[in-house]
Amino acid sequence: MKSNPKKYFAAHIDLFEKIDVSSIERAINLVETKFETGKKIITCGNGGSATTSSHMITDWNKMVTLATGKKFNGYSLVDNVGLITAYANDISYSKVFSGQLKSILDKEDLLIVLSGSGNSENIIEALRFANDLGSDTLAVVGFDGGEAKRLAKYCIHVPSFDMQLCEDIHLMINHMVMKKLCGLDIKN
Repeated sequence: MKSNPKKYFAAHIDLFEKIDVSSIERAINLVETKFETGKKIITCGNGGSATTSSHMITDWNKMVTLATGKKFNGYSLVDNVGLITAYANDISYSKVFSGQLKSILDKEDLLIVLSGSGNSENIIEALRFANDLGSDTLAVVGFDGGEAKRLAKYCIHVPSFDMQLCEDIHLMINHMVMKKLCGLDIKN
């Protein structure tokens, strides 16, 4: 298959029309509230979603703190390879995120999970743990949203079965949150 940039961009434009923008606005406001009240914001995901999870916390910790002078209390559960592999090897890969949450998540903190399918066992375990603790949960998902869409208290659903389009939009959401928290305008 030949590369077709125009078709790729057109697919995004079509997808933008299908996304519930109010869910993105609610999520941005949720992250902003957690930041302003000093709660922890914790992200996780697998594969490409793991790198987006890490990218979110990198952008938010650095840029928000620089822009506001306030501490951003953000953590990504994918950034400690030793801890991930310890849970995966000694307990189960399904516990790599919920196991970490047991030592850092508090009631009223925010867990953000990123997933294409919304059905990864470790994501589901993390959502269940956070919900049981009384934390807020946000699923940023694609495909049909999977179990994560049903479990999370808040959800941004990118209704596409094209993983790359989903990942592109998920990363855009990261940047929208950062711009809002930093008070930055969108430039053309």
